[in-house]
Amino acid sequence: MANRYSQRAQAARELAAQLLFNMEEQNGRFSLFRDIDMPGAIRRENLTLEEVEELLETWKMRGFHGG
Repeated sequence: MANRYSQRAQAARELAAQLLFNMEEQNGRFSLFRDIDMPGAIRRENLTLEEVEELLETWKMRGFHGG
């Protein structure tokens, strides 16, 4: 099970990088930060892996600028 979690976390890191997000992990919780091409920085903290995946997939579906 830990291996599957690691694979999902790595996939999320790769997608975050493609979408120009910085992604950090601490104690099993994640933070996402993006300030490129935005009028204001986007920062989400204390997220679960599932929340990270959902946010990144939503951003991806909306296009490069998330909207």
